[in-house]
Amino acid sequence: MDVRARSAERMSRAAAGAAAEGLGAIVVGPSPDLAYLTGYDPPPFERPTVLVLRPDRDPTLVVPQLERALAAVSGAGDLAELATWRDGSNPYEVIARVLPKDGRIGISDRAWAVHVLGVQAAAPALSWTSASPVLAPLRARKDPDELDALRRAGAAADATFDAICGMGLAGRTERDVAEDLARLLVEHGHDSVDFTIVASGPNGASPHHEPGSRRIALGDPVVLDFGGSVDGYFSDTTRTVVVGDAPEGLEDVFALVHEAQGAGVETVRPGVPIQDVDRAARAVIAAGGFGDRFIHRTGHGIGREVHEPPYAVEGDQTVLEPGMTFSVEPGIYLEGRFGVRIEDIVAVTDDGVERLNRSSRDLRVVE
Repeated sequence: MDVRARSAERMSRAAAGAAAEGLGAIVVGPSPDLAYLTGYDPPPFERPTVLVLRPDRDPTLVVPQLERALAAVSGAGDLAELATWRDGSNPYEVIARVLPKDGRIGISDRAWAVHVLGVQAAAPALSWTSASPVLAPLRARKDPDELDALRRAGAAADATFDAICGMGLAGRTERDVAEDLARLLVEHGHDSVDFTIVASGPNGASPHHEPGSRRIALGDPVVLDFGGSVDGYFSDTTRTVVVGDAPEGLEDVFALVHEAQGAGVETVRPGVPIQDVDRAARAVIAAGGFGDRFIHRTGHGIGREVHEPPYAVEGDQTVLEPGMTFSVEPGIYLEGRFGVRIEDIVAVTDDGVERLNRSSRDLRVVE
């Protein structure tokens, strides 16, 4: 299926999904949702751009007049009717004219509040709700091209991990290592870098630590969590290494996280609620006596965003289907000492699971 046909099919499915949810339309602003549906990916600005999908008519893309040419060149003009507005006019009245006169409307989660309020004022008879019940299931199940991009992103992240370990960490600041990770991600095939966490020694007990000026010393565990995008799809992997001899207790904690990560991955298969992945990983860590030190969910969906539905956490009852992709990343965090996290991206297959990260999950000793 070519790009335009795929976008048309996605918009058709979204419009049908809106009808199934009892919505008269869904409104999608600049976001990964818009890029997924149309291939058009403008930045969010104070000038509103929205895609309106209705079950009873063709798609309409409302754009500022000065951006009409950009939308047309992107191919969106071949997929949707372009409605424009000029600076000095009221864009929300233009949007309101392509919406139903009454009923419930779904709006994408990334829409700016000022634009939501503007449309509400222009169309007061409408009621509003989140479009996520329509859009999230569409995006959660990846097609073969999306899975291919995610595989390539995972392989590039694996190569980056091997390369950074070969460079040595002792005596270097976290910030220096993070800069090398960013460079290596691009060198190994990423189009852009999204994040690089380098958390050494006691800093590893903070899951979202920002790399700083601390120098990595012998005996330090180091949590390396990094990712970027390949053709619009993201990698995200975490490995925990140790510089020289492991400090007391690290090997036991690492073994427990390693076991928990394996238990989570082994739970993945079609028909399983994603919260069961969290339960499986969490049960291992709780049985090992560190249940209160596992302080975050086990995983998050990944695709056009690093974090997107579904989520491997208690209460998310999304039933796994082939093509869904998400992280499995249990961790244990001991304040003042160290942290351990192991993360792979996995894909649900027709009969089980595929790991999209293949680098070793064993405790790696680096210089």
